[in-house]
Amino acid sequence: MFKIAFIGAGSFGFTRTVLKDVLSYPLLQGSEIVLMDIHAGRLGMAQKCCQRIIDAGGYPAKLRTTMDRREALKGADAVLVTILCGETKIWQHDILIPMKYGVDINVGDTRGPSGIFRALRTIPTMLDICKDMEELCPEAIMLNYTNPMAMLCHAMQRTSFINSTGLCHSVQGTAQMLANWVKVPFEELDYTCAGINHLAWYLELKHKKKDLYPKLKKAVASKPEVYNAEQVRNEMFLALGYYVTESSGHNSEYNWWFRKRPDLIKQYCTDGTNWNPGVHAYILNEYRKREKTWKKDFTDWVNNPDWNIPEKARKMAAGTRHEYASAIINAYLGGDMFRFNGNVPNTSIITNLPEGACVEVPILASRRKLQPFHVGKLPLPVLPLTHLSSVNEMMAVEGSLTGDPELIFQSIANDPLTASVLSLAEIRKMVNEMFAANKKYLPQFKKSKI
Repeated sequence: MFKIAFIGAGSFGFTRTVLKDVLSYPLLQGSEIVLMDIHAGRLGMAQKCCQRIIDAGGYPAKLRTTMDRREALKGADAVLVTILCGETKIWQHDILIPMKYGVDINVGDTRGPSGIFRALRTIPTMLDICKDMEELCPEAIMLNYTNPMAMLCHAMQRTSFINSTGLCHSVQGTAQMLANWVKVPFEELDYTCAGINHLAWYLELKHKKKDLYPKLKKAVASKPEVYNAEQVRNEMFLALGYYVTESSGHNSEYNWWFRKRPDLIKQYCTDGTNWNPGVHAYILNEYRKREKTWKKDFTDWVNNPDWNIPEKARKMAAGTRHEYASAIINAYLGGDMFRFNGNVPNTSIITNLPEGACVEVPILASRRKLQPFHVGKLPLPVLPLTHLSSVNEMMAVEGSLTGDPELIFQSIANDPLTASVLSLAEIRKMVNEMFAANKKYLPQFKKSKI
């Protein structure tokens, strides 16, 4: 019997989706599943959902819940982490303060001023989880889904020996979207994708050894329904020649081009993924909605789960394996090997990104091992933005680990969107205000004014 621990199990959609996938593997069907969360209400609801899945499939899995992280981790073989440090009333300032200074944020969970302050609050907890794992389950694999992915993984992989990687939906999600646009079955699509989280690039995109980029460029340039589905990413593709992972809502924040003026926001940031009618602060508005609806969402699903034909309940409970976590855990614990894109330290994998940076690259999972594939150089057109973002992430992590607020300022000062809008003096003032709003949540900083 294997033990699989979910840390932050109150995430409604993620926990039940991954559990369905995990239980679709014969090797894992008798596992002990431990759900851990600090929110008793969400934990109870997650327990009901997961038990519904186990019962529907007739699986021999055992389900337990706890609010004690160490209890959940003790003897675990695999650990999945989906946490959020701080309620909305805390992290909303990550978005609202920059917006006051003219730095318009749509999601704010990856990089830039918003992503960096989210990282500063979250890194200490992630390192505590690693320390617990070093003591209680040192051979376990940790799969992190918490953002900001690259900064959290970089901090953990710099300071802990735990075998860990970060997982994101954007690589497989974007590949499926591109396959649909060029009318190729997704299972026949061959690609190599590499870079950093949310800013990785499809270096190769082929079908039966034929380059698909000419066909994709024609579709983006000539079909309004394709162009308008991802205005920001499609503009980047037409300019740079390579398609980037993650949505237009996210990517509009990571560069100099789309959110520095209201007219550009109106032109490029109204259609496609992650936009709402107000355009601004998409993720903040979404979380405010979820705080009002989470109980109903859980209850509705338990009473009417996403399978409704009795004789197909077992098959539906097995899921579709959209999340790669289950296949990685299966491989790591002795099942079939599995290739995926994950976040690991750059050990000359991408030769023109900083050594030691967190990179998102192809990885082969096998028994007790994660083996990254060598990529080589990123193409020159995509290198400046990717390299700068990678350096900024390393700088922010260094600032968090050393408690140096000046490094945080310097990282944000070099952020492309922030620098396209504000002067250095204005950035310093904004960062000081963000430190003041977060002071009680950043104990690693003895001095929080720069």
